[in-house]
Amino acid sequence: MTVATPAWPEAGPHDALRQASALVPVLRERAAQAEQLRRVPSDSVRDLRASGLIRIGNPDRFGGVGLDIDTAFAVSQELGRGCGSTAWCYAVWVTHNWWLGQFPEQCQEEYFAGGPDTLCSSALNPANGTAERVAGGFRVSGRWTFSSGVDAADWVMVACGAAPDDRQWLLLPRVDCDVVDTWFASGLRGTGSNDVVVRDAFVPEHRTINPYRVGDSDRTGWELHKRASYGVPLKVFTEWALTAPVIGMAQGVVDEFTSRARRGGGPGRAADSSAPRLRLAQASAEVDTARTLHRADVQEILERAGRGGSFSPLERARYLRDASFTVSLCMRAVNRLYEASGARAMLDAEPIQRLHRDAHAASHHQALNWDAAAQQFGRLTLGPDS
Repeated sequence: MTVATPAWPEAGPHDALRQASALVPVLRERAAQAEQLRRVPSDSVRDLRASGLIRIGNPDRFGGVGLDIDTAFAVSQELGRGCGSTAWCYAVWVTHNWWLGQFPEQCQEEYFAGGPDTLCSSALNPANGTAERVAGGFRVSGRWTFSSGVDAADWVMVACGAAPDDRQWLLLPRVDCDVVDTWFASGLRGTGSNDVVVRDAFVPEHRTINPYRVGDSDRTGWELHKRASYGVPLKVFTEWALTAPVIGMAQGVVDEFTSRARRGGGPGRAADSSAPRLRLAQASAEVDTARTLHRADVQEILERAGRGGSFSPLERARYLRDASFTVSLCMRAVNRLYEASGARAMLDAEPIQRLHRDAHAASHHQALNWDAAAQQFGRLTLGPDS
C-alpha cells in the first residue's frame, strides 16, 4: 500500500518543525478548552492529521515522510510550548505508529489500511488484563488505566503477561474496546487518559509482539524498513518519546515567564530587582541542557543502530538515566519559575499554572521515574552490594 506524503516543500526536519511552530499559537488558544473537554479538541486532532506531522512515525511505505523518530521527538517538544496535553498525545500517537513498523507485516497492512493518519492509544500495565492462548491467537479480557488519547484513536494496544518472556502487546480495533470516563486529574487533563475495558476479544497472533524482543532477537522492523530506529531495541526508545513533550512544557513556562516579565507582570518589577533575571537564566539553562542531552543521546542511539551496533545492559541503563534526568532538569526549571510568578500565576487564565501542572503530571509517569532509573544505573555500575 502506497499513500501520498504531505505537501511540504521538502520532507525534511526543518519543514516538520515549521509545521509544528505554526500550530503552537493555535494549540495555546485551545489549551483551556482541552482541559474543559478532558481530551484533545477535535479541531486539534484534525490539524495534526492535516499537517502531516503524525506521519513522521510511519514507515515510509505507509505514508511516512522519509524522516526518523528523532524528528517526531523535536516536534513533540515544539508542540509542548502550546499545549502540554496535545503534545503528550501527539508523542503517544506518533510513537505508536513507529511501533507498528515492528509488528508483523500483515498487522501493519491492516493497521494502515484506513490511511496514513491512523491513531493508536495504549494501556500497557500488564497486571490489568489476561491473554489466553487459543487457536490462531489470544482471547483478551481486562481493564487497563491511563490510555492517553484514546477518544481519538482508531486502534488500542494493551499489555498482558507478567514476566518479560511472557509479555505481549496486543493490538485491537477501537471498536473492540469500551472506554470508561475516569480521567479527572490535576494535570494533563486534556489527554483523556481514560480506562479501557476489553471483554473476551480475539486478537490474532500477527497483531502481537513481545516488546522485550523487538529490535533485539525480533528484527522484523529492520528487515522490512531498513530505518535506523528499527535497529534500536524498542524499550530503549520508550522513555525518550515521553520525555520530549515535557521539555516542550518546560520551555513553555520559560516563554510565558519571559513574556510576563517584559509586560511588567509578576513580582520583582523594581528596576533593582535581580531575582527574576537570575531565576530565568538558571531555568532556561536547565531546559536548554535537557534538550541538548535529549538530542545527543537520541542521535547516539540512532547512529549506533545504523551501524548495526548492540546495546549493553549498562548502556541501556545510562539512556534510561539520561531520559529521566532530562525530566528532573525540566521540573527544576518549571518549579523555579512558577515560585517566582506571583499570585496571578494561580489564575485559570494564566498559561503558566497549566503548564506547571501538566509538567508535574507527566513527571509522575512510571517510565520517567528518576529514583528507579538511578538505582538501576547504580546497580549495574557498582554492583548490587555496593
